[in-house]
Amino acid sequence: MSEELREQLDRIEKYSLLAAKNVLCLDDVAILTGLSKSHLYKLTCNHQIPHYKPNKQIYFDRSEIESWMKQNRVATVDEIEQRAQAYCMEKVSK
Repeated sequence: MSEELREQLDRIEKYSLLAAKNVLCLDDVAILTGLSKSHLYKLTCNHQIPHYKPNKQIYFDRSEIESWMKQNRVATVDEIEQRAQAYCMEKVSK
């Protein structure tokens, strides 16, 4: 088996195992979010990301991380225009 094929299979296995987990370690969250481990450490130190620390190991709840990732949604241009129109219509009707 070629080295490239072996690496692809290893990646598939790693992502398959990650998809089945609800409690994640730092390495898992780095893969899930695309953030570096050092940045994740900074976020945990500053209490900017939900995490658990029952001992020296840091753990994360998958659903909490996914919710955290979905914070601060940026509205589309269409959504902004709709809000602006609704605001203007409200001002005109008063």
